[in-house]
Amino acid sequence: MNYPKNIEEKIGFDSVRWQVASYCVSEMTKSVVNEDMAYSSDLDVVKGKLDEIEEMMNLIRETSDGLPLSEFADMREPFAETQAVGTFMDIPYIDALRRNLLTLQSIVIYLKALDDERFPRLKKEAQDIETFQSIVKRIDSIIDKFLQVRDSASPRLGEIRRSIQSEQTQVVRTLNAILREAKAHNVIDADVSPTMREGRLMLPVPSANKRQVKGIVHDESATGKTSFIEPAAVVEINNNIRELQSEERREIIKILTDLTDEIRPLYDAILDSMELLTRVDSIHARAKYSLRIGAIVPQITKNLVEIYQARHPLLEQSLKAQGKEIVPLEIKLTRKQRVVIISGPNAGGKSVCLKTLGLLQYMLGCGLPIPVAERSSTMLFDKIMVDIGDEQSIENDLSTYSSHLLNMKNFMRHSDNRTLLLIDEFGSGTEPLIGGAIAEAVLGKLNEKGVYGVITTHYSNLKTMASNTDGLVNGAMLYDRHNMQPLFTLSIGMAGSSFAIDIATKTGLPRDVIEKAKSLVGEEQVDFDKYLQDVARDKRYWQQKREQIKEQERRLKQMTEQYEARIAAVRAEERQILADARTAAADLITNANAEIEKTIRVIKESEAEKKTTREARHALQSKGEGLREKNKATEEKKTVYSFKIGDIVQIEGQQVPGKIVDMQGKQAVVVFGQIKSTVNVERLKPSTAKPQVLLKQQSNIVDVIHTRQNSFNPEIDIRGMRVDEALNEVVAYIDDAAMLHVGQVRILHGTGTGALRQAVREYLATCYCVKEFRDEHVQFGGAGITVVTIEN
Repeated sequence: MNYPKNIEEKIGFDSVRWQVASYCVSEMTKSVVNEDMAYSSDLDVVKGKLDEIEEMMNLIRETSDGLPLSEFADMREPFAETQAVGTFMDIPYIDALRRNLLTLQSIVIYLKALDDERFPRLKKEAQDIETFQSIVKRIDSIIDKFLQVRDSASPRLGEIRRSIQSEQTQVVRTLNAILREAKAHNVIDADVSPTMREGRLMLPVPSANKRQVKGIVHDESATGKTSFIEPAAVVEINNNIRELQSEERREIIKILTDLTDEIRPLYDAILDSMELLTRVDSIHARAKYSLRIGAIVPQITKNLVEIYQARHPLLEQSLKAQGKEIVPLEIKLTRKQRVVIISGPNAGGKSVCLKTLGLLQYMLGCGLPIPVAERSSTMLFDKIMVDIGDEQSIENDLSTYSSHLLNMKNFMRHSDNRTLLLIDEFGSGTEPLIGGAIAEAVLGKLNEKGVYGVITTHYSNLKTMASNTDGLVNGAMLYDRHNMQPLFTLSIGMAGSSFAIDIATKTGLPRDVIEKAKSLVGEEQVDFDKYLQDVARDKRYWQQKREQIKEQERRLKQMTEQYEARIAAVRAEERQILADARTAAADLITNANAEIEKTIRVIKESEAEKKTTREARHALQSKGEGLREKNKATEEKKTVYSFKIGDIVQIEGQQVPGKIVDMQGKQAVVVFGQIKSTVNVERLKPSTAKPQVLLKQQSNIVDVIHTRQNSFNPEIDIRGMRVDEALNEVVAYIDDAAMLHVGQVRILHGTGTGALRQAVREYLATCYCVKEFRDEHVQFGGAGITVVTIEN
């Protein structure tokens, strides 16, 4: 039982209903969507609704438009009116039925084609739905696209219409002959032609000459100067046409009656199938609304409310219209802190906080996703009970305070540990001392019942009670004393000040009046209020500090990982260079030996003296061995330095200085800027850099990286460039993105011939830091844009 009866109006859900209904394609669905949004605390029921909407939201995201759903008519009334045998549906109703069935067919085909794993609930909706294709074909055989009964609808109808056409041709021929003769005798003006009056063709004759044309005068012009005469020669023919037209109408009624007789036994089955359209229209409308307000399906728990970045959808729309941004709400209710007592300045957001929680919880119970952050979780309440606004009733002789007391009585009688209470300005409406005492007593009783809730108040005794009572916790709406304006941010764990003195000062009340007020309330109360303000200020300060420290730690971690990766890459590169050098030296010696052999062969072929040849060969071999030994000595020769903690060093082949902070055998722990690395002492050499250079280097590294991260554009446009020019840009861009730990970037290359796209993707396929790449979604550019995910 939700309380009071007008709870939806109190928390604004009536407006949500209206907005959701505006997304319905059919007027018929608007009543259904209201039934679909009935509040429930049954987890299975609510979860089923949420799952359907979430599937539809995903479908709309992928297809932009969602279902191929067009407007459909409510057939219940025309079916009810034609239940009796002998009655028939008019052509507009038959056409509406045809369009409904065509829409039904397209929806069933669409839903059945959906993926089983991703859209199981939507696909299940189309199971065992009869689409009545035979009825559509039957209607098409009778009624054409202009909503006229076809000549072929029955043999007799075709005969009648051919007879009518023949008679009408005879009338026209006869009238034209009479008209020519009358014009020849100047009885009728030369530019006159036959005209239609009362469904019969007639001649317009000047009234002065009407007796010169034999026939029946049917009408006159407004001025009386023209008479409309049906010549005697065509009267009989027109009478025949009238009779044929009456027979045509009777035949059409017979055809429509026969068609209705065919459809009538299927009325109930058709309405059952048509319910699919109202169901999917309802789901579609709720999904469209949920996407518009940025809603998600939170995790549903048993006894915890923990919502982040919560936004009141109606307030957010209103603020956007004014060019303003909403301040999201964060609130947590647990078994140990079930009721939050919110205090703070007037117009500081207390009531908005309360209404936001109430509306979002009610929306969830009605099966609607809610606008909160993904990590949010909440519970379903059996009851939501509110006391918001003035319920003064002259009719029932209730004062404002009496109405509040009546609400308190109902709360205490009907609430339990599955109830959410929302009470605005608790205890107000009467003498403060008594009102505060009663409020404290009622709050104690409600707390014993284990209720959850949010209560706003200015009473100090309730703040004190919240700080000393299990199950209760204080909350404060923060206020910027420097700028004298509310921050609309809830801080749980502390009581809030009303800032009455500050606000009174800001409004310009005379100083002596303010001082008088301070003396009347007493220094103790003023000091207590000031203490609350100071606590709020200090808490905000340390929260900001914590956030700054977290951000710095995050940045430091990123930089450490980045530089360790770079050092590892440099080491790998160094090993590769040495290996390449050894290979090159070996190749050089091998080539030299080959050259030597070639020289000896030439000498031998020229019949040189054998002794001389042997001496030359021995000398060349000695030189080769000397080269090998020299190369080996060069590789093995290394100066060994003696280091200690605190020494300034640098790695062989690098210029970046670092400081040794620890030694473990041959391993030294060296700090390079922001990076701490373990290096073998054999790879180190002394550096001439001074300690202050290290500090400046560390600062510069942080500043440079931070500046580059802030200025980095996650999108590069290479359209119009040559392939080689574009690849140079992409290579440098991807390197920067990887270095700065950018998660995802977009490369705009266009479609064109596809050469630029192919070249870019061939490079990306070889890039070690690229995790994956794909086409952008079709609505954001499709194959003309490549989305790249960077491996961090």
